[in-house]
Amino acid sequence: MTAPTATSRRAATVTPVALILLAVGAIAVAALMFTNLTWEQPAESVTDVVEVRRGGFDVTVPASGELAASRQIEIKNQLEGRAVITEIVAEGAFVHAGDVLVRFNDEEIRNELKDADESVISARNDLASAEAELKIINKTRESEIEKAVLAVEIAELDLEGWERGEVVSMRQDLALAVETAELNYNRLLERFDASKRLYEQEFISLDEFKQDEIALVEARARLDQAKLDIEVYENFENIKQRKQKESDLEQARKEHSRVIDRQEATVARAESDLFSRQRHLESRLERLKNHQAQLEQCTVRAPSDGLVVYASSLEGGRWMRESGNGLQVGTELWRNQLIIVLPDISLMVAEVKINEALTGMIRPGQSATVTCDAAPDVPLTGTVESIGVLAESYGWRDPNRRDYTVRIRLDGRNALDLKPSMRCQATIRVDHVAEAVHVPIQAVHREGAATFVYVPDGAGYSQKLVTVGRASEMYIEITAGLDAGASVLLREPAAKEILVKLPPEIVNPKGKDGEDDSEQVARQDEPRPEPPPNVAPPAGMPANPSPE
Repeated sequence: MTAPTATSRRAATVTPVALILLAVGAIAVAALMFTNLTWEQPAESVTDVVEVRRGGFDVTVPASGELAASRQIEIKNQLEGRAVITEIVAEGAFVHAGDVLVRFNDEEIRNELKDADESVISARNDLASAEAELKIINKTRESEIEKAVLAVEIAELDLEGWERGEVVSMRQDLALAVETAELNYNRLLERFDASKRLYEQEFISLDEFKQDEIALVEARARLDQAKLDIEVYENFENIKQRKQKESDLEQARKEHSRVIDRQEATVARAESDLFSRQRHLESRLERLKNHQAQLEQCTVRAPSDGLVVYASSLEGGRWMRESGNGLQVGTELWRNQLIIVLPDISLMVAEVKINEALTGMIRPGQSATVTCDAAPDVPLTGTVESIGVLAESYGWRDPNRRDYTVRIRLDGRNALDLKPSMRCQATIRVDHVAEAVHVPIQAVHREGAATFVYVPDGAGYSQKLVTVGRASEMYIEITAGLDAGASVLLREPAAKEILVKLPPEIVNPKGKDGEDDSEQVARQDEPRPEPPPNVAPPAGMPANPSPE
């Protein structure tokens, strides 16, 4: 083997070093370019020291998430029985309203529909029979009631005719019989008295006298009988006949009531039967209608335009699609199972996650700028639509992190062919700081209770106390400690570059004895500057921000 020469050894040694230097140089150039993009520097500046400026800047909240359709329609299986797919539209296809999405096997439903149709015909025939029967029963009811009414009227007339006819006639006959018997008796009594005188004078025989006496006795008996007939009639026969007539009338009236009750009961049964037949027909019609609707559900059409997304893809993702367990011809579904989702991709929203510490800054109606990974060079404008009600926890992965979902409605129609679930980044404009002294946020540092910046000081840098106000992810407002035109360092200097540090009593206003020295005033031109009032960090600012 040939030994390596000195030149080759030097090349092997220099090459890694050169690569490292090139990488560091590339990083420095990229950092310098980033600084030039985010903060205007003088053309001749080659350091990371920037000038404090006065002006305005937007307070924004960055977020990331994914795109979603502003609205989407869920297509579910509405079949009550077995639902086996015989045809299904390809996933990812764009469909229009009325296009066929899914077809199911309809043989079983067609057989059930035929049976339901026959049941409806039978139920209609039964209903017609019940209606005819009710008509007959109603006519019979009228006839029977009329007969009962006639019977009552006849009984009433019979009673009235008996009172005004038979009773009067009978009383007249009985009275006539008594009067006739009494006249005959008086006549025979006078004749008997005459016969008695004639017999005593022997003008007539004893036999003739006895005959007149017998005739008188018979007349007396007939008179008594006539009087007895009147007594018997008034006390017994008349009362008996009256009760009989009144009873006949009462029975006729009761029979009339019974006829009405019987006929009403018969009509009620017929009406109940008719109602039952009607309900049965309605049930059969409802069943027929349901089977017809089920037959229509065997062909599922798109209710509106949209992009076809299988529910199996939403649930199982790529694994479900590639394993063959997704939706396909022959797949059997259960009722109300989600089949397809049709997102309306013409109008999109960005669903981004905001940490719960920043949600208090977000309000509906705030403007936002969204960029999508699919079109990073095309910023999209939008408006905050809603903030989630409940925070989402990351569980064991990050138990301390809780985010809220913020929906940003993108302005205008979807002209970039964006699709749901595409990754996106959003910048939400929550406030605007106008005419304020401000610096890049990476220039501000915190240590303990002190907020400070590094300012050039000869060959190094010194810490200078500042009071900060509102901040964005790029800039922070300086309310005290710096004036426009001053210079600050954008990075954390090396230890050897720091010439002056803040005294410990400024960083920790409470000394060892526990006394508060925060009322002292800090001055950078004195060896031991007095500490300024304690300044709280702005909302949303990290404890010790560092240059990005």
